[in-house]
Amino acid sequence: MAKRQNESVAIKDLMGSFIKENNLSKGMKKISVKESWEQLMGNGVVSYTQKVELKGTTLYVKLSSSVLREELSYGKEKIIGMMNDALGTQEIKKLLLL
Repeated sequence: MAKRQNESVAIKDLMGSFIKENNLSKGMKKISVKESWEQLMGNGVVSYTQKVELKGTTLYVKLSSSVLREELSYGKEKIIGMMNDALGTQEIKKLLLL
């Protein structure tokens, strides 16, 4: 019978290394951007959101309501700041509401 090694590693570290080794960071970032949008904006805004996508440093958000698009356009800088805080990076520089 093989002897077990008692090296304990945190799951967070294992997942991080797995994501890095398999080049999955881009896909994971897409998921976290969408989840952050849903958490920060709430059900009212999410119900009118058709698509959330990060390309480079620009966050594209497609909305089905022109009234909501206009309202959100007044707080673009605040939304960018909140999203960057939620993601833990300063990656988003521009927000386009479509």
